[in-house]
Amino acid sequence: MSTPSLEGFSKWRQRLWPIHHSELKKFVPLLFLKFLVSFNFILLYTTKDTLVITSAGSGAEVIPILKGYVVLPCAFLVLLIYTKMSNKLSLIKLIYTSLMPFLIFFLAFGFILYPYKELFIPNRLCAMMEGFLGPNKGHWVAVIRYWMNSLFYVTAELWGQVVIMLLFWTFANNITRMKEAKRYYTLFTAAGDIAPISAGVLIAFFTTGSSFITTVQQTMVLAVFVGLLIMGVFWWMNKYVLTDPRFYSSEEQNNIKKEKPKLSIIESIKFICSSKYLGLVALMVIGYGLSLNLVEVTWKANLKLQYPNPIEFQRYMGKFSFCIGFFPLIMALFFSGNILRKFGWRLAASLTPIIVGSTGLLFLLAFLFRDYLTPFTALVGITPLFLITVLGAIQNVASKTMKYSMFDPTKEMAFIPLDSESKVKGKAAIDVVGSRLGKSGSAWMQSGLIDIFGAGSVLSITGIIAPIVFIVVMGWLFAVRGLDREFSAISQEETA
Repeated sequence: MSTPSLEGFSKWRQRLWPIHHSELKKFVPLLFLKFLVSFNFILLYTTKDTLVITSAGSGAEVIPILKGYVVLPCAFLVLLIYTKMSNKLSLIKLIYTSLMPFLIFFLAFGFILYPYKELFIPNRLCAMMEGFLGPNKGHWVAVIRYWMNSLFYVTAELWGQVVIMLLFWTFANNITRMKEAKRYYTLFTAAGDIAPISAGVLIAFFTTGSSFITTVQQTMVLAVFVGLLIMGVFWWMNKYVLTDPRFYSSEEQNNIKKEKPKLSIIESIKFICSSKYLGLVALMVIGYGLSLNLVEVTWKANLKLQYPNPIEFQRYMGKFSFCIGFFPLIMALFFSGNILRKFGWRLAASLTPIIVGSTGLLFLLAFLFRDYLTPFTALVGITPLFLITVLGAIQNVASKTMKYSMFDPTKEMAFIPLDSESKVKGKAAIDVVGSRLGKSGSAWMQSGLIDIFGAGSVLSITGIIAPIVFIVVMGWLFAVRGLDREFSAISQEETA
């Protein structure tokens, strides 16, 4: 079936809702799915940070350990299991099989593991580890002591990789035609931005009580309910949309589908190193991951000092979630496209490192020179710590806003002038190497610096983190500059 044209739609209709009435049966469930999977991710994202940071004897120092040494191998293991299952199960059975372990764990965590966590703490093992590692390695012990919180942190991270990246996008890519994708996917992104706004409001509502255990249980019940809704939508689409030839044809999809190359990390690194152009794109991706994660952990350590109570911490994270949905949505709707059209690729690509770097360094310097902030904060009736946490929140919101509205579009545009093999393999390689090195690299770097120079505290290495962030951002800007020259050279060759 040919895709209807947009003739007759107004300019605003084409931008905000380029969907025909005849397409609603297929489009609306997909849009609802994207909202639901993103909504659950925000619920889990805020809860996982609150759990691991505010536990007694724990702190933000456990985040680099979990990200670098636990989440990464678990992600590889889950990907291996998912690949094996995808070869044996139909798509709908694969979806059910992948979702059910998440929902069972959420119920078990909310009503068994967390309420009775004291019964599950391996006190004897932790005492032995403390004696062996010493007092400055308490963050390593905290990962084991509160293993149920660590397991929840890993599960929340895997939700983003398994449910959003693998299940939703695999399903959407499998049933969406190319002409439909050009109109659908922008709205899917908008649904992903609306989800944090809704989740942030509900998180704030759940934290009105006095017991954090009740808050966790309410959050888990909601997460399971949303998970069941996701399964229901998948079932409905499998029964009523995929059987409708107007919306889906397996023969048509098989004809146009190009299999994404599966590259190992070593193969990905070799392919990126074979091209200066792809190497510069990879540096952009690594630069974003390193700079954001290095600053974010320091901000959350300050946030614990300001809000040591888990309910207050969770309430603050709910407000933060609202902001990381609202501002990217406004930016994407009204500003990002105009900036690209009026000022070009280079300026648009440079804005993200400039914003991430300037706000990050402002936050880190405010912490380093917090004693000098006292006269100003006393004048406006706040504490230096409160001002520092506000600056950190602004940095995180601004960084994520720029990523979704400017960084991601300019990164994808950088693949346009490449030949077909470099486009497909290059993107696959950068997705494997760039994103993982950014997150895991910052985690390895921070955990190492904390153990060597920080005496067990991430705040003690802020003086080292600040110059590292500056160097990373400058390298990121040089990569954008070099990529712009390469981009122009390739374009001129094609024109000639």
